[in-house]
Amino acid sequence: MIINGSHVLFTSESVTDGHPDKVADLVSDAVLDAMIAQDPESRVACETLVKSGICVLAGEITSKAKVNLLEVVRTAIRNIGYVGGDSGFDGGTCAVHVALTQQSPDISMGVTATSDHEQGAGDQGMMFGYACTESPELMPLPILLAHKLGLRLKALRTNGTLEWLQPDGKTQVTIEYSKGKPVRIDTVVVSNHHSFGVPQEEIREQIIKHVCKPVLPENLVNGEIRYHVNPTGAFTVGGPVSDCGLTGRKIIVDTYGGMGRHGGGAFSGKDPSKVDRSGAYMARYIAKNVVAAGIAERCEIQLAYAIGVARPVSINATTFGTGKIDDAKLAAILTDYFDCRPAKIIELLDLRKPIFNKTAAFGHFGREDQGFRWEETDQADELRKKAGL
Repeated sequence: MIINGSHVLFTSESVTDGHPDKVADLVSDAVLDAMIAQDPESRVACETLVKSGICVLAGEITSKAKVNLLEVVRTAIRNIGYVGGDSGFDGGTCAVHVALTQQSPDISMGVTATSDHEQGAGDQGMMFGYACTESPELMPLPILLAHKLGLRLKALRTNGTLEWLQPDGKTQVTIEYSKGKPVRIDTVVVSNHHSFGVPQEEIREQIIKHVCKPVLPENLVNGEIRYHVNPTGAFTVGGPVSDCGLTGRKIIVDTYGGMGRHGGGAFSGKDPSKVDRSGAYMARYIAKNVVAAGIAERCEIQLAYAIGVARPVSINATTFGTGKIDDAKLAAILTDYFDCRPAKIIELLDLRKPIFNKTAAFGHFGREDQGFRWEETDQADELRKKAGL
């Protein structure tokens, strides 16, 4: 997506790690990491549901690992901050139900390599990756700032600066664009679960002072920003007590905040043989290197696969009129240069390691401080040469 014209508003949201859906994502990825830590070839498709006093695991796992799932689940929930009290949910005492079976032999047959790097895709589908020049991380600004607000909420909660903050929360940022460039922050929304008895006036004042102002770039604070802090009033009942959480319900939060398209497949709880996850990471890696190379100001990559087939059925590149070479020529260069077979993606991006719990909250992309291989721009120089720039 590209935003043309003057005075166009675009909004993206994020959620904190204590949001019920993110609790589910974090538990699913904690299970995945525990399996991969013992058996890097584990096949995992783990879904999680959380609600008042209960956590349910369901899905398919084939692995040599011997994992104490009960302890993995409880530790993941406690690490978020759900330890009872005003949070209303307790990872130490909630019931944990497990409904896991082995991977279907039909699927297993399709994704088991018959020769070097010929591991088939774990499913059909399309995955998108996106990058743009709006930020040093080459991410769209609305989602990037929404994530940073959420991370700030978490930091102030865990370090005790705002001791009344509880784990559940949502952030939202609206930015004004002019001719495709971000020029001003228009509106910021912060809703955060809090302890009982805290005046709403104090919550608003402290959130704006300690959360919003330290995060928002001064060059985009051009005029008055509209702040909505807990706009419905008190938010004392939150987390899994107030809402059911499910794995995979925050896929736009996980990616580009709606600025780039999404193929529809969730990431969390899936091992890298599932191209919903590894293919999306590869598409981001390609798009980011294209933009870092100066070939385009915005780039969206689409990969598409057939289940059991190693090579993608198509690789598409779209630069939204910002490319220095034709999109069809760029797609041809990328198809020739990048090997997007699942086994090669896993090898290139180093995906047989227990790194996935770190991705589950605050976005899978733009997290340059986490050591994710798909955020590197090491192919930019070579792509620039191949594009003749």
